Amino acid sequence: MVRQLLGEPDLLRDNPYVRTGPRTRLYAVKRVEDAERSEEFRAASAAAARRSHAAQAAAQRRRREVLARVAAEPIDVPRIAPRRLARLAVEHRNRRDEERTAYAYERWDRVSDPATDESADPDPDSHPDSRPHPAALTRWKVDYLRHRLTRYHDLLDELFGRTGRAAAERLLRRRIYAAISEAYPDLAQECERRLLEPEHGPPPE
Repeated sequence: MVRQLLGEPDLLRDNPYVRTGPRTRLYAVKRVEDAERSEEFRAASAAAARRSHAAQAAAQRRRREVLARVAAEPIDVPRIAPRRLARLAVEHRNRRDEERTAYAYERWDRVSDPATDESADPDPDSHPDSRPHPAALTRWKVDYLRHRLTRYHDLLDELFGRTGRAAAERLLRRRIYAAISEAYPDLAQECERRLLEPEHGPPPE
């Protein structure tokens, strides 16, 4: 609108922020005020407002479509026997620990600290020194189940750059934890705890 209504500037000055940047275009206040009182300005302003409203409406429509797609996607949590789930969770935890150790370039003193299969044994009388704290094993179970559900994030990859993706990611996160809680009630408290944390918090233990 500035170029349309005012044309060439009345004065050019060096860019005050970037020495090599484009020169600053200055306009006489009287010319600006006269332009803003013109019928052409009112028409251009009304057209800009209509375009802005249409763009916002289209963005909201795309956002609703994205959320509807994520809300309709079934979340299939695998049902695994408790003893096997514990062992799979420990194995997954160890793999993640090895990966973080391998790529911890900033911490050369970091060493892998694997848990053992015995540490996942649900028998309270076996291997008392090697078993992790129950809360740790619970976290590992949720980590493993989330890993099994990462294929749902392929849906988010398809939505990359689209309006509503951030809201869709939050919705998918809530739905995944809700599905884990429904399938494994003993993990519900850990799932609720994670939903209260920032979405991109520290890596799991």
